[in-house]
Amino acid sequence: MAGVIQTTVRRSMPASLLLRVRHRSPGLANGLVAGALAAGLGLAAFTVLVMLLWVSSPYPDSGPGGALHVATALWLLAHGAELVRVDTLSGAPAPMGVPPLLLAVVPVWLLHRAARDTAEGGARDNAPLMPGRIAWAGVVLGYLAVAAPAALYAAGGALRPSWAWTALCVPLVAVVAAGAGVWTAYGRPSGPLEQVLGAVLPRSARHLVLGPDGRPGVAARAAAAGATVLVAGGAVLLTVSLGWHLGETRRTFGRLTEGWSGWLAVLLLCVTLLPNAAVWAAAYALGPGFLLGTGVAVTPLGAQASPLLPPFPLLAAVPDPGAGTALHGTVAALPLTAGVVVGWFVGRGSVRGGGPFGIWTPGRSAGAAAFAAGLCGLLMALLAGLAGGPLGTAALARFGPVWWQVGLATAVWLGPAAAATALTVRAWRLRGAFGRGERRPDRVAARRRRPALPRPALRERLPRGTWFQRKRGGGSPAPEPAAADEPYLLLDDGDLDALRTDAAALRTDADPLGLGPRSAPTSPLKDLAPPRDPEPADDLPEDTGPRPPA
Repeated sequence: MAGVIQTTVRRSMPASLLLRVRHRSPGLANGLVAGALAAGLGLAAFTVLVMLLWVSSPYPDSGPGGALHVATALWLLAHGAELVRVDTLSGAPAPMGVPPLLLAVVPVWLLHRAARDTAEGGARDNAPLMPGRIAWAGVVLGYLAVAAPAALYAAGGALRPSWAWTALCVPLVAVVAAGAGVWTAYGRPSGPLEQVLGAVLPRSARHLVLGPDGRPGVAARAAAAGATVLVAGGAVLLTVSLGWHLGETRRTFGRLTEGWSGWLAVLLLCVTLLPNAAVWAAAYALGPGFLLGTGVAVTPLGAQASPLLPPFPLLAAVPDPGAGTALHGTVAALPLTAGVVVGWFVGRGSVRGGGPFGIWTPGRSAGAAAFAAGLCGLLMALLAGLAGGPLGTAALARFGPVWWQVGLATAVWLGPAAAATALTVRAWRLRGAFGRGERRPDRVAARRRRPALPRPALRERLPRGTWFQRKRGGGSPAPEPAAADEPYLLLDDGDLDALRTDAAALRTDADPLGLGPRSAPTSPLKDLAPPRDPEPADDLPEDTGPRPPA
């Protein structure tokens, strides 16, 4: 046996380790690929857009390498990272930190979709769900594995990313968007959110947010509706102002560039900045307004002149310098309308919620409306912080609304209006439901109930109603109908046949007793009453057949 040559192929140590990791973490490799693919698709979309503009430009300032650097820098800017311009007239680097909110939709949606598909196990409809933490970690790591060399590549262009903002914003967007995708794949359970809120909130405020009567969900929906009304109303104000200053808007196009290619580039830039302008208009309607440079504020009470304001079509919608008039004060109708919408959502939820005695008291309804107004303030503060930023140094160091002022003004405007509307809607709905003198449930002592436990994460796929839902063939099979003899499955075959024979004899038209048909019962609970055996008659022969057990 000494001359026998062993031909068994042994795996090397790195290959064995990779295979072991793959078997222990089945979703990690898929998550890495999905995250890298999401980052690559985002970069490809920005590259195609910038290259088209570069090709159509009659006077390009740089070659294709410069266009690729600009595309990568814009991709990082869409994540919220601040860029730095190095080719300024003064020679000093100038920051540029106003991210177009419309561009931010691309990386967020790609990350959300990649994490959701990874957690669902791919495109197979009946595939088991992957472990949530493994899918989330794989997508985030794969995305950052592509983002890191992209940031290094963008550092060699004219628009260079700020390393501090890049290291903060890109991982934050990846973590939040991927987490939302995994959460959607698991059916949006409330357990993880309640655990996070329970760990963050103080003990004295947990019962206000994590109550078992459905107030957190109603308040969150009402806050989202209020923020939507504010942003949509801001878009309407922006459109009206642009139409009012239509001549100035058209002249800015000619002052910026010439030719259809330059006009197309300016138009695309205006389209990507439309959500930012809508948030600016909403901040103007709320009262704090926005800044057009350091110390230059534009509010409904008055607007200051900005000598360094560059010619741009969207900036033509800024009100003329001077004191505000009654026409400018009419914008106060927007936050009042948003407050009414928030109160309507809360008032409707206060009557619908939780069981026969789950109608909220007036105090709880007003508190839920105030809580919804505070959540709406947080949403508007977040949007205001994302919609503004610096466009240079010194006088151009601040452009856009101040986030904390917008959030505070939103809570102050919407709080009283939402509370009053919620109480009014609650009273009206109760009046319609109990208008005939019936006893109101809120006057009855409520039963003591156990607090609702957090809804667990489901390990099965749930139907989703989303904008980007895929059409899949097949699905889970429909449940089979119950057999007619299902209540008697414990009987033997002989007993079951005898029982069927007796039932068929009782259903015949002949009446052995001569009593005629029995009148139908008039009780509404006839379907709930258990079936009773027919009473034996004296003139009938005795049935010696088998009987079903009682």
